[in-house]
Amino acid sequence: MATAASTSAAAAVLASRLLRRSPCLLRRLSLSRALPAALSSSSRSLAPLARHPLGRRSRMGHTAAAAAAAGPALGLTKPNAVEPPQITFSAKDIEFSEWKGDILAVAVTEKDLSKDSDSKFENAVLKKLDSQLSGLLSEAAAEEDFTGKAGQSVVLRLAGQGFKRVGLIGLGQNAPSTAAASRGLGESVASVAKSAQASSAAIVIASPSGIQEEFKLTAAAAIASGTVLGLYEDNRYKSESKKVHLKQVDIIGLGSGPEVDQKLKYATDLSSGVIFGRELVNSPANVLTPAVLAEEASKIASTYSDVFTATILDVEKCKELKMGSYLAVAAASSNPPHFIHLCYKPTNGNVKRKLAIVGKGLTFDSGGYNIKTGPGCSIELMKFDMGGSAAVFGAAKALGQIKPPGVEVHFIVAACENMISGTGMRPGDIVTASNGKTIEVNNTDAEGRLTLADALVYACNQGVEKIVDLATLTGACVVALGPSIAGIFTPSDELAKEVTAASEVSGEKFWRLPLEDSYWESMKSGVADMVNTGGRQGGSITAALFLKQFVDEKVQWMHIDMAGPVWNDKKRAATGFGVSTLVEWVLKNSS
Repeated sequence: MATAASTSAAAAVLASRLLRRSPCLLRRLSLSRALPAALSSSSRSLAPLARHPLGRRSRMGHTAAAAAAAGPALGLTKPNAVEPPQITFSAKDIEFSEWKGDILAVAVTEKDLSKDSDSKFENAVLKKLDSQLSGLLSEAAAEEDFTGKAGQSVVLRLAGQGFKRVGLIGLGQNAPSTAAASRGLGESVASVAKSAQASSAAIVIASPSGIQEEFKLTAAAAIASGTVLGLYEDNRYKSESKKVHLKQVDIIGLGSGPEVDQKLKYATDLSSGVIFGRELVNSPANVLTPAVLAEEASKIASTYSDVFTATILDVEKCKELKMGSYLAVAAASSNPPHFIHLCYKPTNGNVKRKLAIVGKGLTFDSGGYNIKTGPGCSIELMKFDMGGSAAVFGAAKALGQIKPPGVEVHFIVAACENMISGTGMRPGDIVTASNGKTIEVNNTDAEGRLTLADALVYACNQGVEKIVDLATLTGACVVALGPSIAGIFTPSDELAKEVTAASEVSGEKFWRLPLEDSYWESMKSGVADMVNTGGRQGGSITAALFLKQFVDEKVQWMHIDMAGPVWNDKKRAATGFGVSTLVEWVLKNSS
């Protein structure tokens, strides 16, 4: 029987002969990937190169400096340095007609457009504005068939007024009463401001009495967040990028003072985290490797070093921690895995709660030997299989700016690729997770749960009280809930209430699904403790039941399957889903 050493030596000799005979063949077969894996000492000799410290940078397009320092990516692709929108928000209680700037955006419901017997607007704001414009507003609404429906807008250029343009933004039947509706208003304002190339804008709601007093703070923050996210376009990988003109936005009529200003600052910080999450998901796998993802996470720790520390574990350290499940997934790729752990601690050191947020970090998922094939397999979109980790690090970036007291948060990602090679995990292999449980791999395309298994064990070992994990885990959840809603699974009613309350503030959509224990029967193996995937029925439930095997019973745990809302098919871009809800959840535990 051949020993490991003899097999390794033979592989090296064979590779050497092939190189002398046919360099072209080697290039076609990508033996630059296969050769390091064939050598038994490759993990030690190549890991320092893979972990080459990447250069620090001022605010460039995310991944730009990291990719540049790591050397040319496949295809010689380099992300451009693109500044995100930099907008100053102010809450003002002033007479809107006295405001001076580029565009005054008035949000109106369908009822607001009602007219009296003299064909005058009944709504006080519209009546005053129309009088100031000598009836122009009424005429334009009629000519443009503007009825106030959601999604409608009309913009007029003016002369002789303090504002150069006035825009009517349709709200539908009611004034915004949810965070999602308020954010949608902000996005609509961003759209008209972008079209007008306005550098300043004011937002007025024609019927502010339609917004409950206790909701006005949330509404103002959501409008601000929607404006930033509506302006943002990820142009890092385009040869030309559009300039963002909008710099100043005044929100009129929703209150003013330090409390509102603080909430608007919060919205700006949160938006930067959402944008960061979007950029991570949008980055292609030839640029955003596990090493680059680890470097991006490390930059969060260095930027907010007063509250963050970073620990990056290489292959050898993961072996010491017996992370066989995670390392099996990573085994086929020439890009080494990087286990990422950021730890947030408040500046005053006073900690009342310890939380962990774990994200799936597959920077590319080919499916492995159970390769993704056929229509609808979406292999070309599998860069988004690290959407869970993007939500984790987006939340970390926002919290680094917000700095909530009283809570310690561990951000954990087992980053790797799921590829195909002679060293890769095969169907039928048995792998051993770091808690000692064995897993028969009956499908290499159910790899995310294998990486999460070791990440969840690691999270429990940090002494946390609650864990939320996020993953683009199953197509079954998309079939069940569609493209806009994430599924949540938890045995803890208390944790379910916490995250649901956070989602009501964030405006993101979640739906609780059952952890049906009887379904575990399909996950039993004849030769190991479990298989990694059951039958087609209830696939998202059995995936959650699998993860449950790696969580300490004393820890409150929730699994979020975000395979649907991670991506916007219409825009062909990432959504940044999960960041806002995670931040709200941490803040609720902080208070």
